[in-house]
Amino acid sequence: MVTIRLTRRGGRNAPFYHVVVADSRKRQGGPVLEQVGYFNPVARKLDRKIELDLARIDHWTGTGAQMSDRVRALVTAYRKQVVNA
Repeated sequence: MVTIRLTRRGGRNAPFYHVVVADSRKRQGGPVLEQVGYFNPVARKLDRKIELDLARIDHWTGTGAQMSDRVRALVTAYRKQVVNA
């Protein structure tokens, strides 16, 4: 099964997450099919906190990929942010 999930990058006390499409049977930091965005929970004022490619996410969910709970919440919030901008 294909899943859209977060994979952690960055150092200690400086988390940075890539939003990736990967085979659910592979480990969290393992090979990915595609990177569709990023999430920076500790972003400063001028840094972007989240950036997602909604077209690619819609493509993957249309082909049967499942989103993790956290990614689903991030996508929902990002869609609201894009509509209001």
